[in-house]
Amino acid sequence: MSDDSQRPIVVKKIKKGGHGHHGGAWKIAYADFVTAMMAFFLLMWLLGSVSKGNLKGVSDYFSNPVKIANAGGSGAGESDTVIQGGGNDLTKQAGQVKKGDPPSQTEAAKDKRRLSALKQKFEALMDNKIKENSKLAQYKNQLKLDMVAEGLRIQIVDEQNRPMFKSGSSELESFAHEILQEIAQLLNEVPNAVSLSGHTDASKFAGGAAGFTNWELSSERANASRRELILGGLEQTKILRVNGFGDVVPLDKNNIYNPINRRISIVVLNKEAESDIRSQAGEQQDAPAEANAPAAEK
Repeated sequence: MSDDSQRPIVVKKIKKGGHGHHGGAWKIAYADFVTAMMAFFLLMWLLGSVSKGNLKGVSDYFSNPVKIANAGGSGAGESDTVIQGGGNDLTKQAGQVKKGDPPSQTEAAKDKRRLSALKQKFEALMDNKIKENSKLAQYKNQLKLDMVAEGLRIQIVDEQNRPMFKSGSSELESFAHEILQEIAQLLNEVPNAVSLSGHTDASKFAGGAAGFTNWELSSERANASRRELILGGLEQTKILRVNGFGDVVPLDKNNIYNPINRRISIVVLNKEAESDIRSQAGEQQDAPAEANAPAAEK
């Protein structure tokens, strides 16, 4: 029997090989990640630097791109949006995209500011005149200024014992001459046209020529006011309309016999109202040059 302790000891050494080469795929993935991060930060920067109107345009585009495409112009909501819309923009000046607000809107805003400034200036002038002339101070309550749809309205109303005109007549009282001439100077400071209208109370006109009513009286008083404004220096071409309303548009509807219903109303017209009046009167738009050219001789 052999001794096991005398057996040779064999040691097996297993040599493990190193990791194999993985190639460059990780570099491509890393480059894609860096590119995505750069795009993300660029997007954040753009969103932080644009206006709210542009953001709304982008939001509207992704919410309903078909609607934006059909709307035309430069996008949704704002005229300066990033996304350009399709279709035909009727207000465009050149090409497809309109630039800025339509001229009519810009002109309307300028018109409103101009008439508001005229109202403030008129109020300041009347305050100064009242301080300088105690006689004019008693007529302050007869002047009423307000902004209406057609523009700035200046009304001179009657009081019980202080009418603008002699009873049943279109002859102006002395204070009315002075007020109308002061107004004439102010009206020349703006390019706007002017409309004049006369009003009476509901008292029936008595005496005079047959058929002479409050309609005729209000019309004649409006025309007398027109003449006085021109005497005060108002350019004749600025007066666009003169009419009489009789007693059908009372200032005090609860008391149609109230003296304040007898009044002269002067409206400094905004451009839109002026255009409407001219259109109603039958004024035609300028015809194209070809239409106005004389026909060729045959």
